[in-house]
Amino acid sequence: MAVYTDVAAEEVAAFIAGYDVGELLAYKGIAEGVENSNFLVHTGRGSFILTLYERRVAEADLPFFLALMEHLASRGITCPQPVKNRAGQTLGRLAGRPAAMVTFLDGLWIRRPSATHATALGEALARLHLAGADFPMRRDNALSVAGWRQLYAACGERADQVQHDLKALLAAELDLLERDWPQGLPQGVIHADLFPDNVFFLGDKLSGLIDFYFACTDTLVYDVAICLNAWCFEADHSYNVTKGRALLSSYARVRPLSAQEWLTLPLLARGAALRFLLTRLVDWLDVPPGALVRPKDPVEYLRKLRFHQKVKSASDYGVTAP
Repeated sequence: MAVYTDVAAEEVAAFIAGYDVGELLAYKGIAEGVENSNFLVHTGRGSFILTLYERRVAEADLPFFLALMEHLASRGITCPQPVKNRAGQTLGRLAGRPAAMVTFLDGLWIRRPSATHATALGEALARLHLAGADFPMRRDNALSVAGWRQLYAACGERADQVQHDLKALLAAELDLLERDWPQGLPQGVIHADLFPDNVFFLGDKLSGLIDFYFACTDTLVYDVAICLNAWCFEADHSYNVTKGRALLSSYARVRPLSAQEWLTLPLLARGAALRFLLTRLVDWLDVPPGALVRPKDPVEYLRKLRFHQKVKSASDYGVTAP
């Protein structure tokens, strides 16, 4: 989450008036994240998240995201629910941008996840994948392997400003992944951005998943690889094998992985590291002037990528594949 578009109180109040949620009492911007403009809104009938969609989120994709949240909730996944306005619509416009309100979830995200948190996350991710199996809509992943070349074109020439010889490393890794990216693995709905700040806990109990605006149809185990990168490295960028084992084992207990999924996990983890390295690099080099946002350090994912390049099999992540 982030704030790119500052909105006056009068504009927010006028937007809120179209919903049966009471009058606006207060609102504040949420600075974390890098994609949309988000506000915590307090009304006479509770708290909500108001989102203005911008940057990489295409307006044509919004019905997919909103319908997916409704679908997952109907199958027991705790996630925000879109709020319909008095016209029965979940989408409106505010400050010239598509906008929607969703319900507020209780909980806090964990800044230093433990193996206990990783266990809960693995189970929740597997349950999400199973719950999405019969979701009828499809959205291709624009930020999977077919989209990385375009991201590289946007930042590659300036990559060495961030790290010496980064341009050459990115080019070589992109060539390899485009050549060897696995095909034919089980596919379905994936979250594609399930970082710790998108997972809420009450104590050690997972209380909800948020921010589905990268969700798409893609390889299920690729979503596991994204989480492995996001949850199982320490502040010094070293891999924590205990967390990795916890995440992978709990996921596999709910949705067992095939032999081919285990085999391709290291390559998918490299791809996930490259994907976030590239998008962070673009954001780092091209923050819009005046944006109230903190871009995330791309070098973090360079170090993770280098770790995955040395991995030989899933056992290096702490598990023994069947």
